Amino acid sequence: MSSGDTQNTAPNAQRLLLAGFMAILAAGVGYSVRGGILGQWANQFGFTMTELGAITGGGLTGFGIVIILSSLIADKVGYGKLMILAFLLHLVSAGLTLGTPMAFASGGKAAAFTCLFWGMFIFAVGNGLCEAVVNPLTAALFPKNKTHYLNILHAGWPAGLVLGSVASALMAATTDDAGNVVTAAVDWKIQMSLFLIPVIAYGVMLFGQKFPKSEAADAGVSTGSMVATVFAPLMLCLLAIHAMVGYVELGTDSWISKITGAIMGSPTKGLILFSYTSMLMFALRFFAGPIVHRISPLGLLFCSAVLGAIGLTLLGGATTVATCVIAATVYALGKTFLWPTMLAVVSEQFPKGGAIAIGMLGGAGMLSAGLLGGPAIGFKQDYNASANLKEKSPAAYERYNAGKEESFLGFKTVGLDGAKVGALEDKGKELARVGKLLAASGQKDENYELQAAWWESAKAFESEDAQPVKDAGIYGGKQALRLTAYVPATMAVCYLLMMMYFKATGGYKVVHVSDEEPEATSP
Repeated sequence: MSSGDTQNTAPNAQRLLLAGFMAILAAGVGYSVRGGILGQWANQFGFTMTELGAITGGGLTGFGIVIILSSLIADKVGYGKLMILAFLLHLVSAGLTLGTPMAFASGGKAAAFTCLFWGMFIFAVGNGLCEAVVNPLTAALFPKNKTHYLNILHAGWPAGLVLGSVASALMAATTDDAGNVVTAAVDWKIQMSLFLIPVIAYGVMLFGQKFPKSEAADAGVSTGSMVATVFAPLMLCLLAIHAMVGYVELGTDSWISKITGAIMGSPTKGLILFSYTSMLMFALRFFAGPIVHRISPLGLLFCSAVLGAIGLTLLGGATTVATCVIAATVYALGKTFLWPTMLAVVSEQFPKGGAIAIGMLGGAGMLSAGLLGGPAIGFKQDYNASANLKEKSPAAYERYNAGKEESFLGFKTVGLDGAKVGALEDKGKELARVGKLLAASGQKDENYELQAAWWESAKAFESEDAQPVKDAGIYGGKQALRLTAYVPATMAVCYLLMMMYFKATGGYKVVHVSDEEPEATSP
């Protein structure tokens, strides 16, 4: 921290910043670790992939809604109280999740599903509360250098993803060339407990601390006036742009390791590449301040959007490990600064909005990622993969299409059935596992019986179907990335227009509630 920062921040500013960093890191670790233990949950409790998908999806869209709702009361209730609630919810989430074996013993699979689903949902609510607090808190702690410190704060997310994925990889089961287990995986309860380390850390750091108010709350700005800032023309533009940020960053992140893993011929390589880009983001977010001092926040956003568009286009054309690494590096350079720098711009241009303005922006990004980004990129994969397979191998398409038309924003397609493709990829091993579980419990499952009957007829064509189905999946993924590149390209145009607007009105300036004249920070 510079001497100028020290003169304008609270004495506990660094401690509160680190606590916020740990809160975001906890979210990253929790989500990452959960992804690595799904197999253990499936084996222990007998879940199908559909049931596991329902558990992991619990609360993701709600994350954005919680940010918006809690931001409306953050300045009134106080940042400290909301963080205490988030801490308690994280503990409750851990208790429900770790108590699943006892629930399973007494209530069976349904009880286990309930514990895990609500554990995930409450975890997401806790994360939403943290997000609604730590962003305006950081802006209030460092009023003279918001972009720099908001980027440092959000370095916690990629750090959590890396730590969680590395821990999962080290604790995963190991197998020999024949696929036989050599070393069993570390018990999932131990892995799941890892996210409690940063949770306890931020709880301890926050204990007994005094929290500042936002600039708006400190100046006595009413809640109505804060809400009114959301409807300013410039703010509405920023909300629309940040919806695109959520689409291209978080929406793409939901799919990119799967797509690059398919291109490189190894799911593990896809995960390693994602970890590498996350580490790159973590490191770069500590250097946002010096960059902004040279080119302004809007200049940084413009350059980031251009790199994001180039990176996604290159990924859409990648065919080897080397080209994937190069393209993913360019994409990572592009997406690194987008989210936190957008938060900083809103805080600098709409200080009267307090926590509400920042929360609305974060909520818009999260909702866009959950409702548009993830689904749209998935639909684009289905649309292009099915079209490719239908052209290259009509017989394989007839065997592997889902049979049911799906639509997104007026576009329609009949995609490939993920369960059928999965059976082809693992040669029916998952179907056999589920069959044994059902037989052992004496239960019948109509969906399983239909899938098993289909595989009995389809496996005769396994050798001729495998390659065209695989190629179609890769083609669909690459086309989805190429099309997604238009989103950051559109963002770049928007940022350029905003730069022209500010230049025409005297340049980009940081606005303060108490200032009659904005304080200039860049030429």
